[in-house]
Amino acid sequence: MESQGKEKVIPYKFIPDKEGTVTTIDGEKYLLVNDAMYTFYQRSIGELSPLFLAIRDEKKILGCKCTKCGIVRVPPVVTHCPDCNFAPSELVEVGQVGTMLSTPPITYFANALFLDKAPFGRGRVTLKGADTALSVMLYTTTGILTPGIIKKGTEVKVIFRDNRIGEIIDIYCVPTAELTKEQIAKKGLQESELNWEAPQEPKFPKASDKDVAKCLKKMQALAAEMSKSKRARKAIEGRQRDIAVKTKGGEFAMFIDNGDFRVEEKKLKSPDFIMACEDPKVLLDGLMYKGAITDSVILKKLWLSKNAEFNTIFKLDRLARFLAREQKEKSAK
Repeated sequence: MESQGKEKVIPYKFIPDKEGTVTTIDGEKYLLVNDAMYTFYQRSIGELSPLFLAIRDEKKILGCKCTKCGIVRVPPVVTHCPDCNFAPSELVEVGQVGTMLSTPPITYFANALFLDKAPFGRGRVTLKGADTALSVMLYTTTGILTPGIIKKGTEVKVIFRDNRIGEIIDIYCVPTAELTKEQIAKKGLQESELNWEAPQEPKFPKASDKDVAKCLKKMQALAAEMSKSKRARKAIEGRQRDIAVKTKGGEFAMFIDNGDFRVEEKKLKSPDFIMACEDPKVLLDGLMYKGAITDSVILKKLWLSKNAEFNTIFKLDRLARFLAREQKEKSAK
């Protein structure tokens, strides 16, 4: 069992079961077994120690200012200026509001190290008082992060995570357009001070109830099949979500309950999160394995109220893929 208290370097959930599987390559069967080789080590932050200590303990962003030319570099990566015959530099505090140097790419499918942080943007921000740009993660409080929300020239504000340990992921930025004047002006603004519970839901034109009824019936049948599939059940094992789905033809609910998957014609008062799409066929096609639901999110055909729930959408795609694979194997016999 996972020990209580401090988080481990390698979280328990990332440790695979001790088991073996058989794969076939060029007609030959091969046995694959899960194994592990770990190397733990400590490393020094070096010249960057003051930066991370200031982030962790004082909620400040530091740079190094050349005592000769005055250029301010953020992060403070040098103790002597390479442009001024190595004149010494001094630590200075810079602002916590800045502008995007370029349009950031968005990471939707992260490796294990950043899995719980995705989706996130990654870009360079020039903070007030700095002459160089700082590379940071980027988020939005308006729901799922999609292309166009943050781009070159967007003004952003540094946000400090509530629990900081002295790493660059202790901070991230959100657009100042999503904040109040008081929040923009406040130094050391923490993530718990932001309003994450009021995302901007898209509005759809009214449509006939028949539009959603046909899709709903098909999705209910698919959900029943997925709940019977061993592979599909494993994809959502240990996960519980009550999801409100809003479309132009009406509202319904999806339930993920530790392997069980249900679709019901009902409205939820307190869902874990909301999915919204103008055409319910977007979801139906995804569950039928006729296109990834995750792609629909990226292409802005499907909106999510919580950024972190993109991982749940990924699970729904796995449900569809596993069921399709199982059906294909049965038809081949």
